[in-house]
Amino acid sequence: MSHHLLHDSPSAIPALGRIMMAIIFLFSGIEKVMDPGHTIQAIRSVGLPFAHLGLAIAVLLGLGGGAMLLLGIRTRMVAIVLAVYCLVAGVIFHDPFSGITQAIQLVKNIAISGGLLQVAAFGAGRYAVDRMPGGRETIYRV
Repeated sequence: MSHHLLHDSPSAIPALGRIMMAIIFLFSGIEKVMDPGHTIQAIRSVGLPFAHLGLAIAVLLGLGGGAMLLLGIRTRMVAIVLAVYCLVAGVIFHDPFSGITQAIQLVKNIAISGGLLQVAAFGAGRYAVDRMPGGRETIYRV
């Protein structure tokens, strides 16, 4: 009988990990809604066009993606999307050659992406909407 420890056990560890990662996206989304001018200025400062569209995407991913990750809805898919978002945002907004603070921010984005890829690989765990009857847990072969 095949048994995956964190996937099939009653452990709350995967849910705790999802919640901890979701918090950063939710707080970031809230910050962008509360002070959109700061995000628009940051987008323009790196020379990207369509700053308002970038803001809308960042808010959608922060609030929507963060909530989905928190609750375990379409967890594998949302984890991959957020991992890519973290890597792209990190590379665009955190130049590691401009100082140690920016290098640390870039490495944090990379680490968050790594954690999200673990979620994508191993799933949401037992305590997730995906695991409820009628849930949509899908196994992606990467």
